[in-house]
Amino acid sequence: MRLYHRLLILAAALAFCVISLGAYVRLSDAGLGCPDWPGCYGHLIGVPDAAHEHAAALVDFPGKPVETHKAWKEMLHRYLAGSLGLLIALIAALAWRHRRALQQSPLLPSVLVAVVGLQALLGMWTVTLLLKPVIVSAHLLGGMTTLALLVWLILSRQAPKPRSVSSPLRWLALLGLLAVVVQIALGGWVSSNYAALACSDFPTCLGAWRPEMDFTQAFQIHRELGQTAEGGFLPASALVAIHWAHRVGALVVSLILGTLSILLLRRAEWRNWGLLLGAGLCLQVGLGIANVLLRLPLHLAVTHNAGAAVLLTLSLALSFRLWQASEAEHFSRRRDLPS
Repeated sequence: MRLYHRLLILAAALAFCVISLGAYVRLSDAGLGCPDWPGCYGHLIGVPDAAHEHAAALVDFPGKPVETHKAWKEMLHRYLAGSLGLLIALIAALAWRHRRALQQSPLLPSVLVAVVGLQALLGMWTVTLLLKPVIVSAHLLGGMTTLALLVWLILSRQAPKPRSVSSPLRWLALLGLLAVVVQIALGGWVSSNYAALACSDFPTCLGAWRPEMDFTQAFQIHRELGQTAEGGFLPASALVAIHWAHRVGALVVSLILGTLSILLLRRAEWRNWGLLLGAGLCLQVGLGIANVLLRLPLHLAVTHNAGAAVLLTLSLALSFRLWQASEAEHFSRRRDLPS
């Protein structure tokens, strides 16, 4: 079904936009632009704009004055995410109704619906629990998971081409994908703890290769924003540890994906993939360094988040294609064997 395939592509593009807009909302400090959920100061459509609406909002939400520009950012993100949820529900309905014609199990589209439902809960808890780091990070990972599952569905509908693929190359691609996922989680933890500028220089951190760090407090999961698990102020050394761990993760990802890119460039059939992967990696590393040296300008910070989504998509697609091509080649060889 062409409609089903086009809806998948549209949903993947929309998921990328939701991730990017979510990063913009978070990084522009508009994550609590609306103190309630799913509406905004009680408004399901629009935000309080007139003077009397602002006065009513102060009565209903004392101590939380309306900042219209922040409220609109948050609501636009919710509207876009809601549209994505409806689109994924439609995709799942089509997958079940036309499962024979599609020749594809409707299980994965159903899982997507469940992920979107969880994302809605995480979005609500992000507001009601006042940007608790573990919730904000989980919300980011949920968005990336949604994008990855949509990309997987798109790829699985395309017929594989037999290509020569060595076993180490396949496993290296899978390792690279895993490293990217872990690095995105670390990046989300940096962002949700506002630790992006805990190290203000590069390549050193606070003038040292290994500065003073508190990993115990840094990776306490169940705590409030800016606080330790015991309720005290989170020390600067914990923020440094979070930032430093993300830098180490970036080095690991660079070594794995850089090696994979070079190996792919040496194979004519996979050269374009090598170029794409190498370019995506260099862009993402460059954006990370620029964010530190330029002190986190909003446009570069949002682009860095979008770059993570692109690198995840590239890593997933490459790993999928390498394993798919290997299986197709194996099947082709078996078919050509004399009976």
